[in-house]
Amino acid sequence: MYAQKNELRPWKKQRYCIPERDTARFVAQMEEVLDLYTSQHTDLEPLICMDEAAYELKADVFEPIPMAPKSDRKEDYHYERHGVRALFIFFDPLRGWRRVSSRQQRTRVDWALEVRQLLDVDYPQARKVKLVCDNLNTHHIASLYEAFPATVAHRLARRLEIHYTPRNGSWLNVAEIELSVLSQQCLDRRISSATELEKELSAWQNQRNLTNSQVQWRFTTEDARIKLKHLYPNAPN
Repeated sequence: MYAQKNELRPWKKQRYCIPERDTARFVAQMEEVLDLYTSQHTDLEPLICMDEAAYELKADVFEPIPMAPKSDRKEDYHYERHGVRALFIFFDPLRGWRRVSSRQQRTRVDWALEVRQLLDVDYPQARKVKLVCDNLNTHHIASLYEAFPATVAHRLARRLEIHYTPRNGSWLNVAEIELSVLSQQCLDRRISSATELEKELSAWQNQRNLTNSQVQWRFTTEDARIKLKHLYPNAPN
């Protein structure tokens, strides 16, 4: 027996961002972040966006053939895996400053150590840092208490104000834009060791900071209520 011909294509699938069922929660978190981007920020209360990514270390099996006039560089598709590094990026979109680092893993303690450097080394003068990030389970004040004594964790927590992007709303995080630039300009090739990766990240970071490359966010809450009206609950007047 043969199946009847129809319009279904079971051998195909598409990557799709399925909308959040709790649209009210999505909208509330979205508007919180959008309002934050249009607010005034000072050196005492800077706006910082952070994001994470995994980067696979790869080494060539066969030596690549260098480029030549009218001939592109040739790279064999075989490679050796040398592990995975966790990338952390902290980005000040108004100041045009960023810091990128890599760690062996991304646990609560790793995140807490990065946050302590942000508060005590990068922004020691700040009274309160407004941090935009996704709601990964490690991105929580509790991570500070897991990594440090209570007195240190409490001191850091009082200077940190976390604003979470909604689930399926990573596009609201400006750090994701900067992470995309990093991937295109620095990480679109094989890097075989953690030492080499740190060297490349540092060079990219310093060059971007030297030019004060900023991001000007223009999408506002008012824009969202028009262009993303379908996401808003039908609340009674």
